[in-house]
Amino acid sequence: MKVGMLYSATMLPAFLLLFFMGTSIRLSETMSRDEKSKLRNQVLEMFDHAYQNYMDHAYPADELMPLTCRGRVRGLEPSRGDIDDALGKFSLTLIDTLDTLALLNKTVEFEAAVRRVVKDVRLDNDIVVSVFETNIRVLGGLLGGHSMAVMLKESGRMLWYQNELLHMAKDLGLRLLPAFNTSSGLPYPRVNLRYGVRGPETRTGTETDTCTACAGTIILEFAALSRFTGDPTFEAHARRALDFLWEKRQRNSNLVGTTINIHSGEWVRRDSGVGAGIDSYYEYLMKAYILLGDDQFLQRFNTHYASIMKYISQPPLLLDVHIHKPLLPARTWMDSLLAFFPGLQVLKGDIRPAIETHEMLYQVTKKHNFLPEAFTTDFRVHWAQHPLRPEFAESTYFLYKATRDPYYLEVGRTVLENLNRFARVPCGFAAMKDVRTGSHEDRMDSFFLAEMFKYLFLLFAEEEDLPFNVEDYIFTTEAHLLPLSLSTASNSQAPSVVNNMAGEELDDSNFEWTCPNTRLLFPDPAFPRNLREPIRSAVDKSCPRPTTHREPGMGRPPLRAQDFMANNPEHLELLRRMGVSLIHLKDGRVQLVQHATQAVSAVAAEDGMRFMQEMMELSSQQQKEQLPPRAVQIVSHPFFGRVVLTAGPAQFGLDLYKSSSGVRGFVTVAEPYNGCTELSNSEIVAGRIALLQRGQCMFAEKARHIQKAGAIGGIVIDDNEGSSSDTAPLFQMAGDGRNTDDVSLPLLFLFHKEGNILLEALKEYKEVEVLLSDKARDRDGAEEEDCSTEEKDHSSSTSSEPAEDAVAGQDSVQPVEGLGSYISVDVGEEPAVDGDSGSQSMDSLMADWQEDLEAFKQMEKDEL
Repeated sequence: MKVGMLYSATMLPAFLLLFFMGTSIRLSETMSRDEKSKLRNQVLEMFDHAYQNYMDHAYPADELMPLTCRGRVRGLEPSRGDIDDALGKFSLTLIDTLDTLALLNKTVEFEAAVRRVVKDVRLDNDIVVSVFETNIRVLGGLLGGHSMAVMLKESGRMLWYQNELLHMAKDLGLRLLPAFNTSSGLPYPRVNLRYGVRGPETRTGTETDTCTACAGTIILEFAALSRFTGDPTFEAHARRALDFLWEKRQRNSNLVGTTINIHSGEWVRRDSGVGAGIDSYYEYLMKAYILLGDDQFLQRFNTHYASIMKYISQPPLLLDVHIHKPLLPARTWMDSLLAFFPGLQVLKGDIRPAIETHEMLYQVTKKHNFLPEAFTTDFRVHWAQHPLRPEFAESTYFLYKATRDPYYLEVGRTVLENLNRFARVPCGFAAMKDVRTGSHEDRMDSFFLAEMFKYLFLLFAEEEDLPFNVEDYIFTTEAHLLPLSLSTASNSQAPSVVNNMAGEELDDSNFEWTCPNTRLLFPDPAFPRNLREPIRSAVDKSCPRPTTHREPGMGRPPLRAQDFMANNPEHLELLRRMGVSLIHLKDGRVQLVQHATQAVSAVAAEDGMRFMQEMMELSSQQQKEQLPPRAVQIVSHPFFGRVVLTAGPAQFGLDLYKSSSGVRGFVTVAEPYNGCTELSNSEIVAGRIALLQRGQCMFAEKARHIQKAGAIGGIVIDDNEGSSSDTAPLFQMAGDGRNTDDVSLPLLFLFHKEGNILLEALKEYKEVEVLLSDKARDRDGAEEEDCSTEEKDHSSSTSSEPAEDAVAGQDSVQPVEGLGSYISVDVGEEPAVDGDSGSQSMDSLMADWQEDLEAFKQMEKDEL
């Protein structure tokens, strides 16, 4: 949500300056003008660092890749899926940054950028782009740039400018219009810039669904384009889409879903919130009223807002609900895009819940340095990415503008410092891949320059620092500046459109015409602080904050369960200091026991208790997410499929459950056996199934190395001698905490006893062929009959204490309830052995197989 002002017709000329005490500022102290000036100059320096690196290393590409110092050109870099739909080979970042340059008083750079855009940018590329992203970023950027160019021309600068950006904006608008050629008026989500939609050469027009925000975040840009050019077509199409969404709202709850069928109007996803998928739909209803002066938009917004506050708002939380059953929560986590909502509430004039939700977001930000892409209701990380989103800074600016509470200047300082400390790299600012580890992603989205620096600059700027009065403009959702003077432009030429509220009498109870006076809202200067304190305490209680001053050796946040690795000496020392001892069990697992009296301090003991609780919760959660066991079937001579080893699955790579034939191949031992570096025998491994030893690196790392060597599958063998699924629950292998979509081969896990059977067979027969599958097959390759027709309660010998292998540490594995170690498919004669191949080791193994047959026959009825 982006609005540059509390619209002048309804706001007081100035708000009461309140001296509030916040959790980050000293009592009754405001920030000095010098300090604000320093922070403002820091914003300018940071912007220069980002913008200049884009121009030096990326332009004319759409975006900068700040870790590799080059431009991101669609088609030349690996596809990132839908994210790349924002890229259209139209110098996206430069267009998105135009009005930022003007606002930051960089007039020379702005004029040069306009000349570049006019000279270099093409909009007729044969490329499929997102209608939503292209509208808010490119069309909005061109219109915002045009607005600034006109303003400068009126002040005697850029006299050469002859509406070139507006001509480009109209050209782009016409290229987006084919997407609106649907029976409902809702646009297709994608359009080909050269060919439009529906034709085979367009590679689009076959989609059936779009998000509510995608269809409902068009009106500002299209209406501005219509009023700038005098062509009413654009505004008419945007109004029609909004009318349709309003008509399809759930009439009892007055909420809208997240995804809608663009042809039938049926809700595809019926969860409703204020975050991703819906957010800017609500924002544009309010702003359409401000920009266009149409009372209908305000009534619709107020109707929705009342339902949001009734069902979704649970201060300070904003939780998705089902539109048909709005008292039923749809999920237990929140996404970071809802951080815009406190700013929208400021525009609405509902300051109290804005303060509360913003404070919750700030406390989550302070714990992780950035707002995670999604976080749970107890304020823990759900999705760990942070692509440098500006919504929290936006709401911070609007709350400061409404209250003049210096607390929000300190919040802005925190945002600024964290960007410099954790996201700044030599070639710009890099998105956070994981806020918990501080790892980076090679991306700097255009919205970072379009929005973040606008709001931070405005937060610290004095009125005399601004080149124009921002209250004469409205900010779009991408923070582009559109002049409020457009509200007086005639739209009488607009063609008639379906008005779904025609004939309905406007209900005055749904109108609130003025923003409240904060002097009346907060007569007690301590009131905002009193709203914030309980929220801070609640967040701390649910997700305790690392202390700044800790005992010697503990000068960092406490060890988290999901980060623990049992082979990390530093982690073991941290456990010792917390009074946690680690006991190695014979089956390869570890048992953790805490004695608070052995901790080095009371704080360390508390950290230890928290660690143990997290470990138990993590282990419990992982056991709930168990995958069924898999099979390694030896199919070559002399076994011919009679011997099946029960294997643990991996949470990544090829899912054998979805493979009808499994993966069949000869096995070979990887060199190095641990698979933790590139293989030296890749020419032998290629086309085969690699055998690996557990330990020394993550399972996913092993998989990547054998996949690079050309292997078609992998089997990890436990390095704990004597371990067996006879006596221990089977394990499933977890990933490495990163995206493992690049792993495409299957990886299975065998305990030491089962793995030794395979190794002995390889030693004896040199060429051993196996089948990796979800179930044992008969000797002709057909699936063995599955006698289990309903879920059965299988026993499992899991320890009551958390195990090392149940967490995402080194070689992270998880218990799977399951089988004995191996199964014989053919219960008849013993396998034949040629010549002297019946050595003592194989004879012993065959005897073991026969001895256990009866027990395994019973297990076959329960598993595989």
